[in-house]
Amino acid sequence: MHRKRCVIILATMLITTPLSLLAGQDAATSAGTQPAPSESSSSRKSKHSHGDDLVIRGTVFNERGLALQGVKLRIRRSDQKKPHWETYTNSRGEFAVRVPKGPDYEIAAESKGFAKQSQAINGQSEENVVLHMQPVSGGKK
Repeated sequence: MHRKRCVIILATMLITTPLSLLAGQDAATSAGTQPAPSESSSSRKSKHSHGDDLVIRGTVFNERGLALQGVKLRIRRSDQKKPHWETYTNSRGEFAVRVPKGPDYEIAAESKGFAKQSQAINGQSEENVVLHMQPVSGGKK
């Protein structure tokens, strides 16, 4: 019983102390004094604005026209060797990736039992990509 009472008292003190500090801070800011800006806010890097980004959307189908789930898609700039973005198709075979506008891109799709597919994408305008995966000869269907 004594231990419960101590825990309750400590919890009350932990809750009320920050509240009283906040109340004192509100009184200081309402009196006209503003807290000093932190140095880290002035030295922050400017963040990338996604307003001008390009959204690459698409659907992946198998040879019979059925949507393929779980296809791995890798997107890279056409002038680079390694992919920079990676995603998977959802249960309806759809995907969407946000990339910066600018250079042309190449999207590569790969899935077990299917031949790897790739397609060039214009980096200036949004387009809907449709990929038709072909089964690997001798592979499982």
